[in-house]
Amino acid sequence: MSALLSLRGLEVATGERRLLGPLDLDLAEGQCLGLVGESGSGKSLTVLSLLGLLPPGLAARGTLHWQGQPLAIGSREHAALRGRAIAWMPQDPQASLHPLRRVGAPLVETLRMLRGLDAASARREAIALFERLQLPTPVELLDRYPHQLSGGQRQRVLLALALAGQPRLLLADEPTSALDPRLARESLDLIDALRRELGLAVLLVSHDLPLVAAYAQRVAILRRGECVEAGDAARVFAHPAHAYTRELLAADRLPAPAPSPPGARLLEVDALTVHYPRAPAPALHAASLSLHRGECLALVGESGSGKSTLGRALLRLMRGGTRGRILLDGEDLLQAGRGRLRALRRRIGVVFQDPYASLDPRMRIGDIVAEPLRIHGLGERAGHPARAAALLEAVGLDPALVARWPHQLSGGQRQRVAIARALATDPDLLVCDEAVSALDAHHRAGVLALLGRLKRERGLALLFITHDFSAARALAERTAVIAGGRLQACGDTAAVLGAA
Repeated sequence: MSALLSLRGLEVATGERRLLGPLDLDLAEGQCLGLVGESGSGKSLTVLSLLGLLPPGLAARGTLHWQGQPLAIGSREHAALRGRAIAWMPQDPQASLHPLRRVGAPLVETLRMLRGLDAASARREAIALFERLQLPTPVELLDRYPHQLSGGQRQRVLLALALAGQPRLLLADEPTSALDPRLARESLDLIDALRRELGLAVLLVSHDLPLVAAYAQRVAILRRGECVEAGDAARVFAHPAHAYTRELLAADRLPAPAPSPPGARLLEVDALTVHYPRAPAPALHAASLSLHRGECLALVGESGSGKSTLGRALLRLMRGGTRGRILLDGEDLLQAGRGRLRALRRRIGVVFQDPYASLDPRMRIGDIVAEPLRIHGLGERAGHPARAAALLEAVGLDPALVARWPHQLSGGQRQRVAIARALATDPDLLVCDEAVSALDAHHRAGVLALLGRLKRERGLALLFITHDFSAARALAERTAVIAGGRLQACGDTAAVLGAA
């Protein structure tokens, strides 16, 4: 099978320091190549190099053969392939779609620019693309805003944008990292069907090893900018030759949590109902659950099931439409006045899904970790740097990182910083909202082990909101399943999740 794209000797450097390469890749028409590696391995640099979109300060060297014709990377001929022959499906659909533009506007604009269609023809083609990608009510959907779509629908809009120029190669950059397992499978099933129907070549960039194994015919493993292993996907995953590949596969097999007896009951949620304005039905209906000190309760469900709504209600972040009771050590958070609520919030730490978006890029790490101390007036300001350094050490980071900026850390390090910040006020309850979904297998295993250790050592109560069943099995003693805003089951994790 002749190669559609061949990459030879790709190197990316900043000054004299090489960040990636030399890297050789071959991708045939109608083939899926999985590009796998942990954060910082060079996956995104490879994609940006193929697109000719490296940020300022980075330079690429090497040769790209397109249908047998050699092109210098970064040349005018290479740039001419972008959008037409080579298309990109970025990772985060929420960040990639303009919140103030209807989703059809950029698609129509792209069709007019890349294919020279008039406005009416471009709109008809946009509707046809939405239909092909199995989006509901395509005509109405074109006129909606991104926030009015589900995560899976936004991801398909990005795919429509990528297909608008009728490309031969699709660069799918972590297309499932923000999706629950069902939507992830549906998204990749759709991409795989397009690959077979259109003869589309796909470069699937992912840290989800089981998904890559299921959809890629070939795989390349990156580590610190170098390709350490490449070949037939089934062979590489069944008989990995390199120690790093074996390490990645081992990290994906998470152990069961260490048994620890729960303490006294800390949190009780009783008949909690949340109804958003103008919504036809409650987002959360009469939910009741309890959580003890030293215990982890996983709240699992698909996108839109009500998981994050319950988490926001626990944090009193809802402006209205909330009924029921949320008792923290017997005190109702929903009835607490402003001053008392501030004191109660000191006892609740939060770790968000995206460790980059949740850290202020203009603040140094030490200031980020110490910010809760300043907000709640805890301790002398002169002692905050030492406290921040001690918290970093407690989560397994070098205290010297206090002087760094968020962009200088890996994804796993940033999430540990977020955990350190959440621990600054010595909380009794830690709410983790999809805290490991954006991490590769290696960092995910590390963060889950850290959360388990902190739970045992500090007697923390953990509410672990996730769509990752394997992460729930590795951390939670009990699991609650939510669907359509209603709790469907709650009990021992092994009994509730079984072999799901």
